[in-house]
Amino acid sequence: MVCLACLLPLFLVPIVNILPLLFDFLMAKVYRLFGWEYRKPERAPPACPMKPAAKNDSKVEAGAEPTPKEPVKLGNVDVKQD
Repeated sequence: MVCLACLLPLFLVPIVNILPLLFDFLMAKVYRLFGWEYRKPERAPPACPMKPAAKNDSKVEAGAEPTPKEPVKLGNVDVKQD
């Protein structure tokens, strides 16, 4: 036997997916009662759950060296001066 709570997501997913379509249908009917035209908003395309790895296309010249960072003096960190 399968518990009913385990089957619940099988029925909820299609219902949740149809909610935007149902909303657009109902809004079109309400707008039609008032004599207005309801235009469906553009929806964002579904995002891909598998994102490709980030590519490092930054081209660095062969002769260029990175700028050296200035060394931090340990004694002067967080010192207040009046």
